[in-house]
Amino acid sequence: MTQSMDAALRAFAPALPMAVALSGGADSTALLLGCARRWPGQVLAIHVHHGLQAAADGFEQHCVALCSKLGVPLRVLRLDARPAPGQSPEDAARQARYQALTAVALEDHALGAIQSIAIAQHADDQAETLLLALSRGAGVAGLAAMPAHWTRAGLVWHRPLLQVSSADVRDWLKAQGQAWVEDPTNSDERFTRNRIRAQLLPALHAAFPSFRDTFARSAANAAQAAELLHEMAQQDLSLVGVPPGIKALQRLTRARQANVVRHWLRHAHQTTPGAAQLGELLDQIQACTTRGHHIRIKVGSGFVVRSGLTLEWLRP
Repeated sequence: MTQSMDAALRAFAPALPMAVALSGGADSTALLLGCARRWPGQVLAIHVHHGLQAAADGFEQHCVALCSKLGVPLRVLRLDARPAPGQSPEDAARQARYQALTAVALEDHALGAIQSIAIAQHADDQAETLLLALSRGAGVAGLAAMPAHWTRAGLVWHRPLLQVSSADVRDWLKAQGQAWVEDPTNSDERFTRNRIRAQLLPALHAAFPSFRDTFARSAANAAQAAELLHEMAQQDLSLVGVPPGIKALQRLTRARQANVVRHWLRHAHQTTPGAAQLGELLDQIQACTTRGHHIRIKVGSGFVVRSGLTLEWLRP
């Protein structure tokens, strides 16, 4: 169920000391303000300057002023988040941001060892993520959207506002008399997420006012299903071997073949096949009944090939 901002802050119980990812927008400004008041002297702010737009300097100035007012130490990290060829700008910025947050949190000694990092994504962000996944034909892992907490690089990451609506965050900030900065790119509807925010969420709210709650339940159900698929993939991988044996794969149902092959490629080679690639690969596995049968399917930046009795993933 959606929560008020105050209820979300009361329910938040991170290991301390903690860091807050501070962009300067309404959501992260509210999160830092709430955490700094609740745990004075135990909070560090981290601002990532992406260097992608002229307004970025203004974001940094807001963060410096806010942290000075709250008495919160601030770490600013400047980086080049320009996308690689074929990479979306949003994905490039997100990956660079997480790497930067991890590096600063692990290296900072002002408050001792940082135990937790909080990120200010909220219920509207969760709904947008689910709709974005649906628009791309994602499986259950994608439909699980964003987890409320997870562990990475020895740190516990939290999204404590994931049940708070964007409007409630802003109303709370206004009640505190606290300003924030607006990212001008948020109104640029060339980006799919911005079109979802501007066009779909208002229509959904008008037709289904509780859509944030129902979407969150669907995401939670998808996350549970994804966890079960992960467990089954681990069990099946122990049966088919690493690299996977072709005959052992053939003894599984097609659905379990797909699940274990995706798992193997993702975890052993950090690549994920598209639906057409995976379908073609499964067809080839099924047809591979003679010694001379050849398999070579493009997946990511490499190829899945037959190597004797097993499959291999090779980069050219």
